[in-house]
Amino acid sequence: MDLQKPAQPAPEPQPEPAADGCLTVAVRLPVRIVALVLVVPVRMLWDALVVGGRFLNDTVLRPFGRALRWLGRALFVWPLVGLWRYGVVPAAKALAWLGTVLVVVPAVWLYRYALTPLGHALAWVYARVLTPVGHAVMWTLRCAGAGAAWLLRYLVAVPAHWLYTWILTPVGRAVAWCARGLLWTARTLLTGVGAVLYWTARILFVLPALALWRWVLAPVGRVLAVVGREAGAALGHAWRIAGHVSRAVGRFLAALFRWTVVEPVRWVYARVLTPVGHAVRAAVLRPVAEAVRAGGRATRQALTAARATVRQARADVRRALFGEPRRRPHPDRRELQGRGARTLGSSTTALTKD
Repeated sequence: MDLQKPAQPAPEPQPEPAADGCLTVAVRLPVRIVALVLVVPVRMLWDALVVGGRFLNDTVLRPFGRALRWLGRALFVWPLVGLWRYGVVPAAKALAWLGTVLVVVPAVWLYRYALTPLGHALAWVYARVLTPVGHAVMWTLRCAGAGAAWLLRYLVAVPAHWLYTWILTPVGRAVAWCARGLLWTARTLLTGVGAVLYWTARILFVLPALALWRWVLAPVGRVLAVVGREAGAALGHAWRIAGHVSRAVGRFLAALFRWTVVEPVRWVYARVLTPVGHAVRAAVLRPVAEAVRAGGRATRQALTAARATVRQARADVRRALFGEPRRRPHPDRRELQGRGARTLGSSTTALTKD
């Protein structure tokens, strides 16, 4: 058993950061100072606008949006839904029924009992009359075409082929040879003129432009790139520092508002208004509520007694005018009353009959 630990691979050396040049170091500090001075007020104003926008959104815009959404539903969506459900859909169904009755059914009847027999008759005419006539016409045209082709071959094609072979071809070859000579001459002239123009443009324009780019524009571009990069880094650094400063100022203003407004108001509410409210509730509101509840109970009892008195008086008047109501006897439904039923007081059973 191997008790030795396996050798750990050596960590790869991390590349050292490249040292900044003297121009970068000389530009960085003043640019960062100027960016910090310019960015801190902007960042504080931005944070104030963000807080105000959130408060405005939570207290005004969102409730106003909800109200507008409900109003839009009430004024547009619900009427349109009701119009669609109770107006358009029934009207469409009625129109569909009318279209079926007035268009589809007559069209089907016309197709089945008129157009189909007419089509069968036309097909019979085509097969029995038009097809033989067409075959005869095609045979006649085929014969005429064969004769016309023979005439065209020996009157047009053969003379044209002879003219092309013995006259036009030699003339065309001579013209092509002349054109190739002219083209070679023009190509030679254009090549010489192009070489002269190329070297003239290279000496007069390309070499000075290349020298200007290499020895003037490229160094100036590198300097401007360093300045722009450091300005961007300084703006980002200043924006982060301004964020910390703005957060500290906001916390200070929040603490100041808390200790100057919120804490005194809470102290007044807890130490003054709450005891006063308890005292008012114990001394005024609770006795008034008890008195109101007692008055309500007395009123309900009086109304109950009045209703009972009125009900008794109405019953007395009905009894005096119409007499006592006849009471119906309540039969004892625990035993069956039929003839052949089994009872507890008789000896009739299910196997014996009277």
